[in-house]
Amino acid sequence: MTRVSCDCDVLVVGGGNAALCAAIAARRAGAAVLLLEAAPKSLRGGNARHSRNMRVMHDAPTPWVRGCYPADDYRADLQRVAGAAATSADGGLARRFIDASADILDWLAGNGVRFHRGTDDVLPYSRKTAFFLGGGKALVNALYATAEALGVVVRYDSAVRALHLRDGPPAVTVGDAGIAIRAGALVVASGGFQADPGWLRRQWGGAAGAVTVRGTPHATGVPLKALLEEGADPVGAADRCHVVAVDGRAPPFDGGIVTRLDGLPHGIVVDRDGRRFADEGAVVGPSRYTAWGELVAHCPGAVAFSVFDSAIAGRFRPSIFPAIQADSVGGLASALGIGPPALESTVAAFNAAVAGGGATAGIHPPKTRLAAPVTVPPFGAYPVRAGVTSTCLGVRVDGLARVLRPDGTAIDGVHAAGIIMAPNILGTGYLAGSAMTIGAVFGRIAGREAAAHALR
Repeated sequence: MTRVSCDCDVLVVGGGNAALCAAIAARRAGAAVLLLEAAPKSLRGGNARHSRNMRVMHDAPTPWVRGCYPADDYRADLQRVAGAAATSADGGLARRFIDASADILDWLAGNGVRFHRGTDDVLPYSRKTAFFLGGGKALVNALYATAEALGVVVRYDSAVRALHLRDGPPAVTVGDAGIAIRAGALVVASGGFQADPGWLRRQWGGAAGAVTVRGTPHATGVPLKALLEEGADPVGAADRCHVVAVDGRAPPFDGGIVTRLDGLPHGIVVDRDGRRFADEGAVVGPSRYTAWGELVAHCPGAVAFSVFDSAIAGRFRPSIFPAIQADSVGGLASALGIGPPALESTVAAFNAAVAGGGATAGIHPPKTRLAAPVTVPPFGAYPVRAGVTSTCLGVRVDGLARVLRPDGTAIDGVHAAGIIMAPNILGTGYLAGSAMTIGAVFGRIAGREAAAHALR
């Protein structure tokens, strides 16, 4: 077999958590590693910059997580959110992921990442997730420092424009100048396509123009599209995203977790015509953010308004943006661009329907929990939009993180990690803290296996 000269042993496409774990694992395995980050250095790290925790299996308390979270509980949670779409949720890939999550915190800590202690009362109790000390940006900075100290070469502002996987070792084309880089093995860890408005519009229609992207503007999906064009087997669904309800004044990109709206279950939520459209009390736990993101995404114009009075305002965390306020419901409607009679009628009907026990009676849709009349001025509101975290289309992989074709064979020398392969585990669902764990677990696997392939 003729050996082709390569520019590096392992080439990693992406600059977030999964990519960094892959680069570090490959370098520790003895490979010469080049990492291509599409963002400038000041915005490196992808969506991981906005993360805060990681869901891990543990059979006993650890320095970072209290209690225990056994494998069976983790598997049940995965099956609950993934449903039938995640064919591997009850198979070997999910089991390998859960088992590998048990020591991923130790591995990350050994590579410079710091975590809150499990006994730290600053954060809410969790038996399922460990929190990064300093948040996601601290995690990203720590992993970059370790990678560079090990000798990983990092190139910023290096967006991949094309992949070449059919003739010899894998290669990529980088930047507008079309620079070609060939490697012994390739790890693609570049996320989804949520930052490509055209691709989103083809899947969501006009509503795509009204959503915000909570994370990096560099997740354009070019490497994902190239993998699919090169014969990778798709997994997940192109028309599904993980969305949450965010303040409608959030920036178009990189708003992060701080733009989430907390108080939607407490007041009432109306569409742009001033009408209620859902039971605000139906979901009050952590999944309320996702539930409302989905609801708002399907509203006319993909916009809604969270409306409350001064008494209700004290029951939830405010937005990072100031509430829009007025001394009357009609004045608030005018400030929101809603016809005053419509909102006044909606509020009056809701107030009349509030019964005992925190529920409504004789109104549709009902409010089954936390119902309280909206009567005490000043009245306030937050505009609400759907904020996209990531898309749910990826490529199928095996337990070695190798990218697979529809016939089950692996594309030679090509691996994937992170959101680009997360639908293998999550389907089109979402489980808090799991995406970061998937990135770290399969990043470590992909880097190790890519190094073994390149050095063989």
